[in-house]
Amino acid sequence: MDKVTKLLFSRQDKEYGAFTRKLTPGLTEDNMIGVRFPDLKAIYKELDEAEKAEFMLDLPHKYFEENNLHAVIISHIKDEAECIKAIEAFLPYIDNWATCDTMIPAVFKKRKELVLQRSKEWIKSDKVYTVRTGVGMFMRFFLDADFKPEYNGLIAGIVSDEYYINMMCAWYFATALAKQYEATVPYLESHALTPAVHKMTVRKACESYRVTEERKKYIKSL
Repeated sequence: MDKVTKLLFSRQDKEYGAFTRKLTPGLTEDNMIGVRFPDLKAIYKELDEAEKAEFMLDLPHKYFEENNLHAVIISHIKDEAECIKAIEAFLPYIDNWATCDTMIPAVFKKRKELVLQRSKEWIKSDKVYTVRTGVGMFMRFFLDADFKPEYNGLIAGIVSDEYYINMMCAWYFATALAKQYEATVPYLESHALTPAVHKMTVRKACESYRVTEERKKYIKSL
């Protein structure tokens, strides 16, 4: 949509774009404009509901920021079933970790049945960012009151050579060590995780301000 593209270019920051490209493999000057996240949220607010709906149908997008804006729109969908449908329509087009991690729907904080069902399927995918999305949903929405020990087993069962999958699994387990320590530390003690995920989990847990110094010392010993 021309309106969206014009809005994005009106907030272009080339230096920020160059910095972001260094952090996001696969992006080039041709598919990145250079727009900061607060500006993306401002553009979201400038679009009416019909424009948002039309934009979400206009796939594939050309620019990284268009994909991120798409993720922002999904994150604001208030109906759980509609949100799941929008995610699954968008998943085939996600090609980087930043867009993937931008998609955090607020509706899932209160209504979780469908996202739990779908996340169990997403982590079985052969697509890197579909798996990462599924693990991210478990990390963000199922490590507090809705946690079940079996969820650790599901994530531990993911075996991959893909860095962006392994890093998200490590992020999940580092967060689980902060929130569900007793149910999680046995996975490190028994070396139930792949070597890559184990190593990254230890590092991330030791960097976390939510893990006590005593526990960090023990985790590091593992």
